[in-house]
Amino acid sequence: MELSKEEKLMFEGVRGEGARKAMEILVALAEIYNAERMIEVKSAQIAGVSYRNLGDAGLEFLEEWAAQGAKVRVPSTLNPAGMDLRNWRILGFPEGFAEKQLRIIKAYEKMGVDPTCTCTPYLAGNLPRFGDHIAWSESSAVSFANSVIGARTNREGGPSALAAAVAGRTPLYGLHLDENRLADFIVEVRCPLKSLSDFGALGYLVGKKISGGVPFFRGVKKPSTDRLKALGAAMAASGSVALFHVDGVTPEAQKKNMLSENAKVLVIDDLSGGYDALNSQGEVIDFVALGCPHASIDEIEVIADLLRGKRVKSTLWITTSSAVKDLAEKRGLLNMIEESGAHVVADTCMIVAPIEELGFKKMATNAAKAAFYAPSHCKTDVRFGSLEKCINAAVSGRWE
Repeated sequence: MELSKEEKLMFEGVRGEGARKAMEILVALAEIYNAERMIEVKSAQIAGVSYRNLGDAGLEFLEEWAAQGAKVRVPSTLNPAGMDLRNWRILGFPEGFAEKQLRIIKAYEKMGVDPTCTCTPYLAGNLPRFGDHIAWSESSAVSFANSVIGARTNREGGPSALAAAVAGRTPLYGLHLDENRLADFIVEVRCPLKSLSDFGALGYLVGKKISGGVPFFRGVKKPSTDRLKALGAAMAASGSVALFHVDGVTPEAQKKNMLSENAKVLVIDDLSGGYDALNSQGEVIDFVALGCPHASIDEIEVIADLLRGKRVKSTLWITTSSAVKDLAEKRGLLNMIEESGAHVVADTCMIVAPIEELGFKKMATNAAKAAFYAPSHCKTDVRFGSLEKCINAAVSGRWE
């Protein structure tokens, strides 16, 4: 492939061993996907952060790369870690787990990565603009960036996102190219969408049916940003959807025709199949998890209002970024939530945290992504439904 002068210097090791390793990864990726050249990126969002997923081998890999002098060239943030980096003791995370997790964060910091750990970086300062080429890795963040913002990224793996951050480049292929951003499915939505969980159920059904396709939605009227976030996260979990368009709503769907010539039509007129697939049996709930992807300040405000004057019986986590948690504290929402016995948990989420070690067995959530992954990743039974049902479950300890 064609490399620029600076790319050759990195590849040949002139810019240091850390940069050489980054270019080696990127060139190998380019060869796999037949990319002819690299393209500069504006930012990176890096997966491979939770010690629960990385283990000792991943920790050693990161510490070695940092020791080789690797430094990021573009603003870069991290995916959720395996624990709340500030309040892990209060929440009961094991000491041994915490020690390894903090070493991972230090390795990233040594490379110049901002230790903001979130799957919604666009709510925590890492906000690309329409048309920007970026290198992001978390599936829901990739979906949101491509679809709702109109930036351009493939779904990077942890090493390739870090390599792109260090080199400031990524291979030009996939969703960086105009022709790959056209929709190959038209999704006609003919049922009401009343809640965030409805959007999650819709996303689950579509993702299962189209796998890695690009859907163009019709019949979705004026969805909020949070509902678009939930839709994309669910499709990325049940399928591998990294880009979607909503007629008259998402930026590319407003600017031009985004339909391919042979787009297939898919009709969704009932969400019950999505709810059925994401629900386990059982009524007792010991853990309620909200904020997957990480909650926005608007979501936290609604949750605080629903918890007003109530006391939770089950453990209730609202996961979010540190930046949004700090904003919630400034607005007085944190105190309102904590008065109920619930926790606003930063930096982590229920899927990458060591939930088994914390003793939770029966989880409720309004997030289709969490409901999809929790049985296999966390070994928990899951009840999936509206935010109101989840709050009631936290207060009563039962799914009713």
